[in-house]
Amino acid sequence: MSDEKVVAVIMVGGPTKGTRFRPLSFNTPKPLIPLAGQPMIHHPISACKKISNLAQIFLIGFYDEREFALYVSSISNELKIPVRYLKEDRPHGSAGALYYFRDRIMEEKPSHVFLLNCDVCCSFPLQGILDAHRRYGGIGTMLVIKVSAEAASQFGELIADPDTKELLHYTEKPETFVSDLINCGVYVFTSDIFKAIEEVYSQIRDTSSNYQSATRSVPADFVRLDQDILSPLAGKKQLYTYENKDFWEQIKTPGKSLKCSSLYLSQFRQTSPHLLASGDGTNRKPMIIGDVYIHPSVKLHPTAKIGPNVSISANVRVGPGVRLINCIILDDVEIKDNAVVINSIIGWKSSIGRWSRVQASGDYSERLGITILGEAVTVEDEVAVIGSIVLQNKTLNVSVQEDIIL
Repeated sequence: MSDEKVVAVIMVGGPTKGTRFRPLSFNTPKPLIPLAGQPMIHHPISACKKISNLAQIFLIGFYDEREFALYVSSISNELKIPVRYLKEDRPHGSAGALYYFRDRIMEEKPSHVFLLNCDVCCSFPLQGILDAHRRYGGIGTMLVIKVSAEAASQFGELIADPDTKELLHYTEKPETFVSDLINCGVYVFTSDIFKAIEEVYSQIRDTSSNYQSATRSVPADFVRLDQDILSPLAGKKQLYTYENKDFWEQIKTPGKSLKCSSLYLSQFRQTSPHLLASGDGTNRKPMIIGDVYIHPSVKLHPTAKIGPNVSISANVRVGPGVRLINCIILDDVEIKDNAVVINSIIGWKSSIGRWSRVQASGDYSERLGITILGEAVTVEDEVAVIGSIVLQNKTLNVSVQEDIIL
């Protein structure tokens, strides 16, 4: 057992997804937008690297290969693990995509296949899930977490046996409350998962087109993991659960990405303290408060005050007296003297003028709860941008509040 190979598959979606991430996703695929100084997808990939006997990591999506080529090459070299991007000809669903690339995924004959969704933020206790799965048996084990009854209806709700942890019942986004236990979108399967998906395909082929159109609102070659695999297998001693006692969020909006950046920065305290910035208690470095990531290429004036929950990417210039709180600053941004940025994401190559303010309420669930500047936005001196979204290549010379600037 100790030398059995394991592979990991991370679903990254495609350009028809991620529309809620506009204007940031206009220029960069959602999985490559930085959280806590690293691309969103870097966090699950780093967690996969810690699995014993990991042979390969596959990224599956329908973005153009060129959009991922540079990242895939650099992360393969950095982790010394083959990372391969597999492009779907069109969306097949998470189970359908797994089946579509089954020969590639199984080429090294792994004993287990991890399946992760890219837009999930958690501590990814992957080795714990694998160890539990080996104890349980069955086809697969899924990561689950308890949430409030109000929040549960937004996700897949499930009932598990409290003793054996077997998945007894699964329903995706039910209209009435089923359980406060939800699906985290992180799984480990044996190769039997491919037989289960093949059976679904057989059922679809054997079903008349009239019946199919009445019961399925998706194409015949689109197989969903949740409705088509998890729900039918529940209660058949095939699927089990592993409860996550740590943090978990789904990264559906830029607001949630700012919250997740905070969660990852906080996790760095335990896992990667060298990634966190610190002031030296003198006037030679800016004051750092709480968890902050600063890329080594950043130029910071010593009178700036930064944190908590701030992530600053490459080649950013921060001027005298600047105050940054709860924000993500992307590559090549300039923030001039005495500007303030709070509860915001500042897009690549943007410029914030002297004595300007870019801020929002910080309510992650509200559409305008954080301010977002797209790529190459210029905020001129003494301008306030409050609770607004600004598309790329705009220049603001007057203040705006709770507006979307197209």
